[in-house]
Amino acid sequence: MNNGIDVSRWQGSINWNLVNTDFVIIQAGFGRDSSQKDICFEENYKGCKAEDIPCGAYWYSYADSPEDAVREANACLEVLKGKKFEYPIYYDVEEQSVFNLGKAKVSAIIRAFLEKLESAGYFVGIYMSASHLNNYVEDDIKKRYAVWVAHYGVSKPSYSGNYGMWQKSSTGKVSGIGGYVDLDECYIDYPSVIRENGLNGYSKPSEETKYVELSIGGEKYTGTLVRKN
Repeated sequence: MNNGIDVSRWQGSINWNLVNTDFVIIQAGFGRDSSQKDICFEENYKGCKAEDIPCGAYWYSYADSPEDAVREANACLEVLKGKKFEYPIYYDVEEQSVFNLGKAKVSAIIRAFLEKLESAGYFVGIYMSASHLNNYVEDDIKKRYAVWVAHYGVSKPSYSGNYGMWQKSSTGKVSGIGGYVDLDECYIDYPSVIRENGLNGYSKPSEETKYVELSIGGEKYTGTLVRKN
């Protein structure tokens, strides 16, 4: 298990050389226009990279249709372009007006966003509260994509499915950050999966193979050795 935080403009300017955490999930922006990039995104991304802190990102949704979700995905891709992330890119769905559309329509919106980012080479997931995940997201989404569940004040989330990350508190205190910050736990080695598969801005490791013959104790052995660069 790794302990992390998630940050946005609400944390203001962060003194990253004082922050001690295993990972960070950064708000990239919201809505359907790249001009809605979080005002602290660039600063937070640079801070994580300067301090060698693995990071992911999330995009806050207001989409009320799959078409609108694709526009949000395109905006998100524009903001993420040229950057590398060791943790997933999450779609943050919280608006009650969207949930009022019902489970099928909410799920269609989520699929549209995640499929667009996945086709562009990103490891993606969904962020929602435990109750909303239980009630508004169809099972195929929860089984296929990374899940980051929010549930505070409990020893374990009430979400009934599998999840890779848990946002357990909104009132954490971390050196280098004024005020409160969200606290998270992660149970999956996302950085290894992402790097090995060449996702989130990373290139897939190249391999060099060689056929070898060895003689050990008078016995002959042959095989192929693989070197990953």
